[in-house]
Formats: sequence, C-alpha cells, structure tokens
Amino acid sequence: MFKPPNNMATRFRGYLPVVVDVETAGFNAKTDALLEIAAIPIVMDKEGVVHPGETCSRHIIPFSGANLDESALAFNGIDPYHPFRFAVDEKKGMLDIFQPIRKAVKASGCTRAILVGHNPSFDLGFLNAAIKRCHIKRNPFHPFSTFDTATLGGLACGQTVLARAVQAAKLSWDESQAHSAIYDTERTAALFCAIVNRWRDFNLSSVK
Repeated sequence: MFKPPNNMATRFRGYLPVVVDVETAGFNAKTDALLEIAAIPIVMDKEGVVHPGETCSRHIIPFSGANLDESALAFNGIDPYHPFRFAVDEKKGMLDIFQPIRKAVKASGCTRAILVGHNPSFDLGFLNAAIKRCHIKRNPFHPFSTFDTATLGGLACGQTVLARAVQAAKLSWDESQAHSAIYDTERTAALFCAIVNRWRDFNLSSVK
C-alpha cells in the first residue's frame, strides 16, 4: 500500500502541481487571444496535507493580429479592451505569472512545475502558444504532462464537469462567478486538494 510522503519534493516525483486556468477569445491557441490567466501553486503542510497556495492572475491584452471570436467573448463575458481590466501585454503577463511559480518550485524543493487543470490540454495549449509567441526561454512547466481534474473528478466524485465535481466533493460553487480565470482556478485547486487529501487519508488508514 502506498504511503504518501510528507513533503512536496517527493510526493509527485519532484513536480510541483500548479493549478492554471485561462480565459480566451476562442479555441485555437495559435490564432485566438489569451485574455486572462490565473495560477495557484499547491503547498503541503508538515502532515502531508495539501492546500491551495497564493493566487496570481493577470488580464492580458490580445496579441497583435489575434482573433476575437464573438461567441467566445459572449460566453465568458470579457470585453478585451475595457479600460478597467487593467490588462498588460502578453509577455509581461506571462512573466508576472511565472515568477512566483519559479519561487514556489524552489521553495518546495521540486525541480519543475506541472500544470493542473480541468481538461488541461486546453490551458496548456494556450500557455505554450503564448510562450512561443513571446520567446520566453525559461518555462517553469513540464511541456506536455499534466494532472486533469476532470479525470480525477470522474474517478473520485463520479462527475467530470467542474461545477458538478466541486459540489460532489462537498465544496462551494457560485455559478455567478464561474468562467473567470481566478474563480475557476480557485475551485479547481480546491477540488484537486480535496481528492489528493482523501487519497492520502485512505492510504494512511489502510496501513495502520
């Protein structure tokens, strides 16, 4: 029986889980604008229980020539050029997100971050496309491996939709706040931690 370690450096083979959610102006990472990004490193206490760390987020100005799909904007309710978004250009936004992630990786004793997301191929695709556009050389994330809370939610809670998985895990969900990068990241982080901690508790009870 697996006995979970009490330190992050060895819990996930040297990878630090970092929950990420993006809001975009479409589904094509190469052509459609990245509009919002939020990230939350996962932290572990001395008992081996994981918790969401501090949230870092940025509103992003669409890159030059980016496609803005009207149906996508209607869905997420984002006005890309609203002055009160206080958006920054894509490269600054990415670097602002990566800086605390690198610090969290170092502080945890891990070697690299691994993206946690709900259907994370979407988020990772936009992340990698932005990295390429901005010529960012130091990417803290593994380039293709991820943890998927849709899969974990299906396994642990019998639900693959984020809202339903969160509620099935007995966590709060506010539909009025959904589809913002910060809120979805915070709920995804809470779900991921709940599942990991329940697995820890199950394994610890089994080895007693």
